[in-house]
Amino acid sequence: MPMTRGTRSRSAAAAAGAVAGGLLLLGLGAAWWSDHLRTGEAATRNAISGYCMECHNAADQTGGLVLGPAMLDDVGARTEIWEKVARKIADRAMPPLDQPRPDEAEYLAIQNYLEAELDAHAAARPNAGVLPQFHRLTRTEYKNAIRDLLALENLPAELDFELLLPADNTSSGFDNLSDLLSISPSVMERYIDAATKVSRLAVGDMTTAPLVNHHRMPLDRPQDMHVPGLPIGTRGGLNVGSYFPLDAEYVITIEFATPARGVHELEVLINGAPVARAEVGPGAGGAALPEPVELRVEAEAGPAEIGVTFIERTQAADESILRVRRRSRGTLPDIELVTIAGPFGPSGPGLTPSRERIFSCHPERGADQDETTCATEILTVLARRAYRRPATETDVADLMPFYRAGLAKGGFDLGIQQSLERLLISPQFLYRIERLPPDAAAGAAFAVSDLELASRLSFFLWSSIPDEELLTLAAGGRLGEPGVIEAQVRRMLADPRAESLVTNFATQWLFLPDIDVKDPDLYLFRNYDETLRRAFAREIELFVGSVFAGNSSVLDLLTANHTFVNERLAEHYGMPNIVGSHFRRVSLPADSPRAGLLGKGGILTLTSYSTRTSPVLRGKYVLDNLLASPPPAPPPDVPSLATEDEADGAALTMREALARHREDPACAGCHYDMDAIGFALENFDATGRWRDWDWIAGAAIDPASELPDGTPIDGVAGLRAYLARNPERFVRAFTEKLLMYAIGRNVQYYDAPAVRAIVRGARNDDYAFASVVTGIVRSVPFQMRNAETRGTQ
Repeated sequence: MPMTRGTRSRSAAAAAGAVAGGLLLLGLGAAWWSDHLRTGEAATRNAISGYCMECHNAADQTGGLVLGPAMLDDVGARTEIWEKVARKIADRAMPPLDQPRPDEAEYLAIQNYLEAELDAHAAARPNAGVLPQFHRLTRTEYKNAIRDLLALENLPAELDFELLLPADNTSSGFDNLSDLLSISPSVMERYIDAATKVSRLAVGDMTTAPLVNHHRMPLDRPQDMHVPGLPIGTRGGLNVGSYFPLDAEYVITIEFATPARGVHELEVLINGAPVARAEVGPGAGGAALPEPVELRVEAEAGPAEIGVTFIERTQAADESILRVRRRSRGTLPDIELVTIAGPFGPSGPGLTPSRERIFSCHPERGADQDETTCATEILTVLARRAYRRPATETDVADLMPFYRAGLAKGGFDLGIQQSLERLLISPQFLYRIERLPPDAAAGAAFAVSDLELASRLSFFLWSSIPDEELLTLAAGGRLGEPGVIEAQVRRMLADPRAESLVTNFATQWLFLPDIDVKDPDLYLFRNYDETLRRAFAREIELFVGSVFAGNSSVLDLLTANHTFVNERLAEHYGMPNIVGSHFRRVSLPADSPRAGLLGKGGILTLTSYSTRTSPVLRGKYVLDNLLASPPPAPPPDVPSLATEDEADGAALTMREALARHREDPACAGCHYDMDAIGFALENFDATGRWRDWDWIAGAAIDPASELPDGTPIDGVAGLRAYLARNPERFVRAFTEKLLMYAIGRNVQYYDAPAVRAIVRGARNDDYAFASVVTGIVRSVPFQMRNAETRGTQ
């Protein structure tokens, strides 16, 4: 498709933006910058001759790299090599510490020169990288797209997409990288099954068989105090999101975990309104559990909040009934399980949000022409939203046979249901498709269309389909107009759907799902349980969400002196006066070790082994995820870490064990960086609890360490201060991770100019989160793609 005026202007703006920040650094004049670059070129040539060629010469070829001053005559001819050099110079990682090194002024001159040359080449010849033209939706994106397309929320267990669809493969921590998102025939069968269930629920299938959904009481939910979300004047219970498929009768069964004294009044609520009550008393003989309570209620179809709780009998609790963290000690009945079954005897599909979304018109019964016209209207609207572009006559014609078959079999609603089922397995819905313009030159970068850009934007910020406002702008070719896409970014970040940047991007970036598979040794860490595991993950989600939603500096992810805790987590952290299972924001003292991500128990647990901490895992985690400088993979024959002295069997401290490990030259090079960072976190045990003493080794914790360049680090506060002293290293790493997630592929050397431009652009805004996001959206890799067939690059 030919480029519109908007896409042409976006192409030029994206390419120019990648270099503008470097060419006029800090607003200095072009003449000054030209002189500065000449100085930098001279310094770079001298550095190559004086520092680099000792190892990187034609004879030695250390690391497979050969450098020479003549290569600077055309930096753009060897961008991959020079980007690697520029990265090492920016991190002050080369030359090696035991070799002569430039002073800081030389480093800056070399860095500025190389980056300016590389950025200028990138601006003249943009390289947006190669992506498949078909990018399948991930399981999370599919779920969110169904939610937004059909207004389906609080889905029943039958529509648990984690069970319906297989997990997506991951690479570099993310599951949305396009190269991994294929569909086999067996997986396609599961998508067909999902489409059938979704369409039946959305339309309201009157033949729906009764469903059974179980809701088990969380172990950390107190039963003798008010539960947030339930009415004042009640105690205990639970509230859950559910979905009633039809207007019908439903059976709610409540089972109990403990005996009870006296008689207690149980109440069931739907969307805050009481619908049934029952008395709960002692079981047989006064000691057995109360009998399960079965209540039959009439409910309207659609999403609902179900509450099951006890009426509070008195405002003054008896002193013998003391609140405890999990259960009520048997003095009050504990709810164990709530089961919701139905529908029984349905009276109709109801007026659900999904039916309101689908049925934009309602034909008169038996009026064939009216039914066809209405069906065409409905399917045109659905196809526009589902396919993320204006629907064509062919799109609707492909769906109409399924409508007619359903119409003949069971009426208008069944016709819409069956055509919707077909739409949900269409490649136009399951894949994000980007087409190559017929006049695109092989190897050249071109701007994607406005509609394709709108999909890129919505799946980046919402992990879902564009809404009507974004889709209308894109269909009108307006995203390239000045300020339009920036305004859309601001609007979309303020939308609740932007929470996916936390629940989808941040959880994968920080490897939070790995918390679920970590099992600290229960003998050594008896305080660890499932409620603490869940609290770890929730704390990090809320903390990261506060930085993103507040448009704070991304540096606050390292330094912010607040966090979110409930009673269980506060107890683990040693924070007093925190009561209840709900999370609340708390300010931390200035010297708190819990500030920023480095103090979060979840991260400290997932970077430990089951029986001990691991400075190596923790150091590697920081290098890889927070600094984007992953160490090389260990050699295949690396020995395991010895934790006991071979001579007398005495336990070694972690510092002693790793010092002996580094005596092997094959291990020393990588471990110096990792170990120094990991030792700074040694005051946290394998479950993230603070400690001053290593009880296994019988020695005081020594968190002091020294980086290979001689920089001292004293504990977590010292590590945090070290990272904050070079803020752009963390911002660059964060930007690379977010860019990878945004474009659906690994970041490559040719993306470095874009990353630098994004970081520079955010600098004047104190690296605010929205500035980083906007920089990504305006960048070459986000707005463009290369016109190359797969495998040609």
